[in-house]
Amino acid sequence: MKNIVFLFVLIFFASCEDVINVDLDTAAPKLVIDANILWQKGTTGNEQRIKLTTTTSYYSETVPTVSGATVFITNSANGVFNFVEVPNTGEYVCLNFVPVINETYTLTVQYNGITYNSTEKLLATPPIETVQQTTVQGISGDVIQVKFFFQDNGLEDNNYLILVKKSDEVIPELGAVSDEFFQGNQMFGFYTDDELEAGNQLTFGLQGMSLRYYNYVNKLINITASGGNPFATPPATLRGNIVNQNNVDDYPLGYFHLSEVDTREYTIQ
Repeated sequence: MKNIVFLFVLIFFASCEDVINVDLDTAAPKLVIDANILWQKGTTGNEQRIKLTTTTSYYSETVPTVSGATVFITNSANGVFNFVEVPNTGEYVCLNFVPVINETYTLTVQYNGITYNSTEKLLATPPIETVQQTTVQGISGDVIQVKFFFQDNGLEDNNYLILVKKSDEVIPELGAVSDEFFQGNQMFGFYTDDELEAGNQLTFGLQGMSLRYYNYVNKLINITASGGNPFATPPATLRGNIVNQNNVDDYPLGYFHLSEVDTREYTIQ
C-alpha cells in the first residue's frame, strides 16, 4: 500500500510542472544610474565607471542598457571629468578622475532631453587592520565565524558599508553599520556561513558612507530580505539622491556615492 501511495505522489507532482506566467502590470521604464565612485586604497583612483540601464518587466531575461547619454562629474573647482560610453554597453568610463577626500563632486547625466544631478562628498575609509577567525558550536556542528577589525575616527560621526564575498559567489553580502555606540573605538565586520570550510576564499570590503546612504542601504537590505515573494509590495520606495531637474517627481533609481575603499583577502583556516 505504501508503494501505491508513493507512486500517486510522484504522479501528482509530475503533473504540477507546467510553468504558469501571471499577468503583471508593467510600469513605464525608469532610468537606473549606478554611480559608485570608489577609490581603492593604494591606487590613483583615476579609472571610474558609471552604468546606465532601465527597469524592465519581471519576466525579462535581459537588463536594457542606456546608450547616447552625456555623463560627467565636476568638482568644487569646476574641474570636469567626462565619462565616455564603451560603445553600446551603457557603461561610461572616465580615465582621468582625481579623487580627493572630503572634496565635493556633482554628477550630471543628460539623456533624452532630461538632466539628472546629484552632489556628494568623497568620504574617507579606515584601513582593515586584522582578521580573526573563531569556531563555535552550532545546531548541526561546528560553525566558522570571521571578523575583520578597523578603527573608527572618534572626531566625527561615521557610517560604514561592509561587503563580504565568497570566491564561489557572484554577489557580495552587504551590511551597514554606524559608530553611534562605538565612537572612537575599534569596530568590526562579521561574517558566518554554515558551509564555510578550510580553504574557502573571502574578500572583505569597507567603505565610508553618508548618513543618507546608510539609510538607503538599510532600506535596500530590508527589501531584498522581505521574504523572497516577487509579487509582494516593497516595504519602502527606494528613492536615491539623484534628482530629475525637469520633473522632481519623475526620479531615477540608483545612487551617487563616493568613497575610499579598503579590501582584504582571507583564506579560511
